[in-house]
Amino acid sequence: MATRCWWHWPAWLRTRPPLARSPLSSRRQFFTQEHIPQICVVGSGPAGFYTAQHLLKHHTWAHVDIYEKQLVPFGLVRFGVAPDHPEVKNVINTFTQTARSDRCAFWGNVVVGRDVMVPELREAYHAVVLSYGAEDHQALGIPGEELPGVLSARAFVGWYNGLPENRELMPDLSCDTAVILGQGNVALDVARILLTPPEHLEKTDITAASLRVLRQSRVKTVWIVGRRGPLQVAFTIKELREMVQLPGTRPILNPVDFLGLQDRIKEVPRPRRRLTELLLRTATEKRGPEEAACQESASRAWGLRFFRSPQQVLPSPDGQRTAGIRLAVTKLEGVGEAARAVPTGDMEDLRCGLVLSSVGYKSRPIDPSVPFDPKLGVIPNTEGRVVDVPGLYCSGWVKRGPTGVLGTTMNDSFLTGQALLQDLQGGLLPSGPRPGYAAIEALLSGRGVQPVSFSDWEKLDAEEVSRGQGAGKPREKLVDPQEMLQLLGR
Repeated sequence: MATRCWWHWPAWLRTRPPLARSPLSSRRQFFTQEHIPQICVVGSGPAGFYTAQHLLKHHTWAHVDIYEKQLVPFGLVRFGVAPDHPEVKNVINTFTQTARSDRCAFWGNVVVGRDVMVPELREAYHAVVLSYGAEDHQALGIPGEELPGVLSARAFVGWYNGLPENRELMPDLSCDTAVILGQGNVALDVARILLTPPEHLEKTDITAASLRVLRQSRVKTVWIVGRRGPLQVAFTIKELREMVQLPGTRPILNPVDFLGLQDRIKEVPRPRRRLTELLLRTATEKRGPEEAACQESASRAWGLRFFRSPQQVLPSPDGQRTAGIRLAVTKLEGVGEAARAVPTGDMEDLRCGLVLSSVGYKSRPIDPSVPFDPKLGVIPNTEGRVVDVPGLYCSGWVKRGPTGVLGTTMNDSFLTGQALLQDLQGGLLPSGPRPGYAAIEALLSGRGVQPVSFSDWEKLDAEEVSRGQGAGKPREKLVDPQEMLQLLGR
């Protein structure tokens, strides 16, 4: 390829600020400028940051821009992790190091698919990685689901964590019984937040508005309902142990659900065996006098209801609110984690004033140009390479579905990053310079979009910490986008 002088390059390339690097010869500077891979990551949750981290670590010159629709970074680490689990949020320190790299930039307040389209990103970058997660919830698909008092667990989690789109949720907690449909970690998180004494929650970074509502809560009993049995629960032992040890509560488990389980768990993998053993002890062991007295005096309770499948949300006599839920009694066909729940024909009505659906998250299509499987809720891909769209990749939940923990997402994102770098090395991505953010910035400016940088976020972060210190809390979360922009002088 014939050598080009920099003054013949397009204006967007001439005006892009140079990367801060050690002094090099003029020839070497020209060579690296010509061959810097410009990569874009859509989504600043764990999948997005882990992907960026891998790319920066394993390519000396790559530059990564991370786009996020929220004004602030970190996705589910900020908006999905329970406020009483601060240790899980320590990964933010690693993500912050990545964002502060001179070869990485965060741009919040940019909605890909609205403010800028994926084809426009593909024109500006050598490669685009979609890591925007699962932004919706699985519907129950049963009568009465639309009644007041029926909420998705995803929205409830967003509410107490300050997700802007859920801050106006205002759940009605005036009832004495809540039912959570689903037996995963999110279900246990929601149950724990509903039952945790407010004086414990005030020591966390839960939002002030949600804490005020929880202080007035009349919910005393929470049922956590699953279609299958104890051997198929999706929560982990850490979350179960927290429920068993939750102050001021007592567990309600039916020993009949555990008959014959002691012998069957000997052959299951160790994590499942330890989890089931804790369930067994909680359900069947006799407690000492002190522990028994403590549980008898507990003002709140939680229980696991197995072999139940939701059929209908029951309305109040005036039809204006939730009064209960009708459950089909099920039995298992098959064994182990692959066992399938089938109805027995029996039904059971459970009285409650609040139903929280925790049967799964799902991704949405982001742009008409991107293939999407609506049934599976994922972007069709092979090892992170989007099918039939060279230069387009995906990682995280939009790649494999909403399963796994942070470690799962990390490994998955590293594999996508590895596939991208292999394609780059193999000459499968566009050659020649690409404008990257300089071209996108011009588009956004023309459309009236004001991106928020990582240094902007650090100003908001400092404000949250400052407010929290005054209230005796770790931080006082900012939840109003307009207030955030005002604080940034926008």
